[in-house]
Amino acid sequence: MPCVSADSHVTLHYRLALLADDGERELVNTFACAPATLQMGVGQWSPELEARLLGLEEGAQVEFSLTAEQAYGARNPQLVRTLHTAQVQEYTGPDVILAPGETVEFEEREGFPMRGVVTRLDAQETVIDFNHPLAGWPLQVRVQVIGVL
Repeated sequence: MPCVSADSHVTLHYRLALLADDGERELVNTFACAPATLQMGVGQWSPELEARLLGLEEGAQVEFSLTAEQAYGARNPQLVRTLHTAQVQEYTGPDVILAPGETVEFEEREGFPMRGVVTRLDAQETVIDFNHPLAGWPLQVRVQVIGVL
């Protein structure tokens, strides 16, 4: 029976929930709908999440918890940046509407994309959080492997 390896395509059902003081807050649950397909090793999931899938056979079901550090890391305050609003608008282009909660994408000097969420803005300054949206949150994960290629 095929097992999940570091470069597999995995068809699976999964449920991700944030673990908060008041219990779990479900983020996504594919068990009641179509399964998802994950390409291992390309960054779709955090390395630790992918590591928990390695070696699982088709049909396997697992449930586990991850600390924030294991999941998507601790929040890094250095990844929250204040930029000039005009500069942000120049990078994003005139078609992008800046508003709190909106995701913006930039290209670094080396050409790599950077995504962040606008947390605050006014005419002069825009604050953008470049942390992963799940950084700082422990997760509860349930997975059922349907197929492995």
